[in-house]
Amino acid sequence: MGFLKHTGQSTDFDSIEYKKILCPEYPSFLDEYIALPVLQRLAGVGLLCGTDWTPLFKNRFFYSRLDHSINCALIVWNFTKDKTQTIAALFHDVSTPAFSHVTDFRNGDALKQESTERGTVKMINEDLELSELLFKDGIYKYEMQDYHIYPIADNKMPGLSADRLEYMFPSGCSLDSVWTMQEIKNLYSNIMVLKNEEGKPELGFNDKDAALEYAAKFIQTSLILQHNEDKIAMQLMADVITRAIECSFISEEELFSQSERSIIQYFDSLLKENGDETFCKLYHTFRNMTVVQHTREPLAESYCVSLSVKKRYVDPLVKSEEKCTRLSKAHPSAQSLINDFLNFTDTPYGCVPWC
Repeated sequence: MGFLKHTGQSTDFDSIEYKKILCPEYPSFLDEYIALPVLQRLAGVGLLCGTDWTPLFKNRFFYSRLDHSINCALIVWNFTKDKTQTIAALFHDVSTPAFSHVTDFRNGDALKQESTERGTVKMINEDLELSELLFKDGIYKYEMQDYHIYPIADNKMPGLSADRLEYMFPSGCSLDSVWTMQEIKNLYSNIMVLKNEEGKPELGFNDKDAALEYAAKFIQTSLILQHNEDKIAMQLMADVITRAIECSFISEEELFSQSERSIIQYFDSLLKENGDETFCKLYHTFRNMTVVQHTREPLAESYCVSLSVKKRYVDPLVKSEEKCTRLSKAHPSAQSLINDFLNFTDTPYGCVPWC
């Protein structure tokens, strides 16, 4: 195998510059919260759901759930200057296990990918260090344990929220160099808080052409996640984890205490020991697969998946003189762009030969 994650790929992504783009005036009150162990463990959890650890993907850099959480909070602070909403955004992924949404695939939740949120309230309520910081800041836990109640932090698709805005920038940069730093800066500078159809605040664009450029690049990245390559990578790792737990190689609890790197290192060592045959077959394929065959039927001597997965897209608000409107109504080509994405389907099966 000879690798843990892909390194050395050229990238235009500068994490320090990116943070300054999202929030030029950094809110120093975040530092104490970020230092909490309950958040720091997310530094070892990747945003891209295990694809950092297979040669099927050539991710240009590792981006953690801690990175995502901090930067989501920075966006919320930039547009609201509200401490409670910002902290809610910071902790919205606190219950994410190693390999992120792979657990949703294990739970049969590939279509919504929400099952990983189930432990959020429990983890927040049980953390005493967090309780002390919140008490000092005069914030009740019920005010920050569900970021869904703050529409700038999160809202229903196809609206644009801090969470949706943030995860697509680094995802696009890492997966396929979809964005340059200058493009991120230009598009982000065009974003403002608008009122949606329900009269609620929502992130939107000042200019319809900028909104179209953003939506197109968002969908370009989302299409990668609709291909059988991504489905194979996530379902195969889901099966690896499930088998590892069945064999007592790892526990459910360790998915919340161990980094992805340490788990991968341990699984690599199990291969050398010629352990459980099923586990070794699954994991060896995950660590060595390079090409997916797109087929109408499953192939013999192959690992095959046929799945429908969550479709992530945006139809952002655009400012106008009379009232805000959705991009699909403001720009003639936007609706067809969205429809083409929603109607896209890969072949019924994706298969990789057993390695």
